[in-house]
Amino acid sequence: MTTTAASLDVETIRKDFPILSRLVHGDKPLVYLDNAATSQKPRQVIDTIVEYYEKHNANVHRGIHALAEEATALYENARDKMAKFIGAPSRDEVVFTKNTSESINLVARVLGDAGPGYRVGPGDEIVITEMEHHSNIVPWQMLAERTGATLKWFRITDEGRLDLSTLDSVVTERTKIVSMVHVSNLLGTINPVEPVIKRAHEVGALVLIDASQSAPHLPLDVTSLGADFVAVTCHKMLGPTGIGVLWGRLPLLQELPPFLGGGEMIELVTMERSTFAAPPHKFEAGTPPIAEAAGLSAAIDYLTAVGMPAIAAHEHELTEYVLGRLAEVDGVRIIGPNTAVDRVAEVSFSVEGIHPHDVGQVLDELGIAVRVGHHCARPAVVRYGIPATTRASFYLYNTPAEVDALVAGLAQVKKVFG
Repeated sequence: MTTTAASLDVETIRKDFPILSRLVHGDKPLVYLDNAATSQKPRQVIDTIVEYYEKHNANVHRGIHALAEEATALYENARDKMAKFIGAPSRDEVVFTKNTSESINLVARVLGDAGPGYRVGPGDEIVITEMEHHSNIVPWQMLAERTGATLKWFRITDEGRLDLSTLDSVVTERTKIVSMVHVSNLLGTINPVEPVIKRAHEVGALVLIDASQSAPHLPLDVTSLGADFVAVTCHKMLGPTGIGVLWGRLPLLQELPPFLGGGEMIELVTMERSTFAAPPHKFEAGTPPIAEAAGLSAAIDYLTAVGMPAIAAHEHELTEYVLGRLAEVDGVRIIGPNTAVDRVAEVSFSVEGIHPHDVGQVLDELGIAVRVGHHCARPAVVRYGIPATTRASFYLYNTPAEVDALVAGLAQVKKVFG
């Protein structure tokens, strides 16, 4: 089904997601507002995975029997679809990984092992931001410790935006790599990555963009984005767990060393030495996530049929609505931008005098699934002087009625703990 922003039929979409019709805690309709952690899966994705195991299950690339050829076609077809979905110039720039964490670790590891042109070493600088997920902090801390490089970061403003007033002093001629989130999983902020990419390239640095929270919600075109690497995790965009993507510019992938050694990533192996396959297979050692790739292919088909612009428009309306409704609740403090400008429908908040875990527990008893904690973004939470937040995050199948259920649930929270 192809839709426009004005005609996105959410009720019809919801019928494709079996889990959205279930009851929890006996008789409570599920209100699923934890999409930033993982999205639910449509029947089309579930059926595709079942069909793979029932009809096509085999290892890929080296078999000449029918099942192996079918499995290989399914796996490589997913690569073709992902390349088109993110606007990659070449399918060979799409590397399958387990998730965004592995994609970022891949880049961080190989930059420490790279040749002189790209190697990160003593005296070099790595730049991140204060709003990063731990998966875009820890690998760079490990790289800095391993190589003697220095880690630097952009700060966050009180409004939940990046402070780029220090751009020229943070990104310098010593900068080797800038790695930053496109959309914050805590704040919902859509970051202005273009000026950062421009400045980084001016000083000869590479740029990695974590698109975990943007690829599911916004049209993403890696060519127009202009970065050198883009990391995507597919379980947040209707796909299965266990599969992610690292997109990289082909000349870079050709130049950089492998991440893991083993089967499939080789060209020739002797007892003395090995040579390596061309990208993307150079970075895909061992049996890959074949069933997951088949499921991802179905997820991309689904998102493409609905239309990413329509999804973005629907979620923008939800963002405006949820921010407005939460503003009506006494004691609620939104952590992050309080308008829908340059933000997505992921809203973290605190309730005065009530711990987020207590908020989440009462909401769960009402059938409302939210996430509580620091959301693997502890430095950003600490920046706002709080121990944790409650986060409600929305997707294409969420409705204004579910926002109303959240607000009613918060009234119950305040009744219990007020």
